[in-house]
Parts: sequence; structure tokens; C-alpha cells
Amino acid sequence: MATIFTKIINGEIPGTFVYQDDLCVAFLDVSPMTEGHTMVVPREEISHWIDADQDLLDHLMAVSRKVGRAQQEAFDCERIGVMIQGYEVPHLHNHVWPTTKIADFDISDRAEMQTAEQLAGPAEKIRQALEQQS
Repeated sequence: MATIFTKIINGEIPGTFVYQDDLCVAFLDVSPMTEGHTMVVPREEISHWIDADQDLLDHLMAVSRKVGRAQQEAFDCERIGVMIQGYEVPHLHNHVWPTTKIADFDISDRAEMQTAEQLAGPAEKIRQALEQQS
């Protein structure tokens, strides 16, 4: 059975994408820890990150860094957080989010589900910053 992330990647469920390539995608989290919270997800369904090929892990971190740099430019933040946890969805994914304080790392303190309209502004800020990196 396909994970919710695979369904988002395949367009079966809407997603607010900020980045895509042959190996992975990046889309905004619908229950963000902070504005611009992005998920970097491989197209391949891999449940646990330790089971992924090293080249894929390297690529996911490179994309996470690229997205993080865009977030740092797009949002008023001190740091960019990154976390791999995998309890909510059994599909490898990096959480990447702008942060200004340690409390921003509390994954239990997330915003309510956001609509596509609410995510449009933060997504556009990240996309524009990504374009400037190229």
C-alpha cells in the first residue's frame, strides 16, 4: 500500500511543492512547526533511513541544505532545523524548517492543518529563493 507521501508525489493527494528532481521532492508540511516547514522526501518508498542507499542519503541532505538556505533567505530566522524521525509516515523524509528558538524543535507543538491557500505564500518565498541560488 502506498504511503501518503507517495500519493502526494504521484498527485493523488495535493501537495505544495517547492522542489522536484528525479530522486526526491520537497513540499510544505501541512501541519508546520514554523512557517516554511518543508519535507524532503525520496520518490522511492523506504521506511527507515538506515535502509537507504548512501548516495540517496547524500542527495537528500544536499537538497535539504539547498532548501534550508532558501528558507534562511526567505524567512526571518536564526537557524534551520533538520530532523529525520519517521514515526508519522513510514516513508523516509527530512523535516527542514526555519527556527529562532529551541522550542521550534518540539514536533508535538505544530500548527493546525494548513490549506493550500495558507501554504501558497511560504511556498512562493522558498521557490523564489531557490531560483536565486541557481
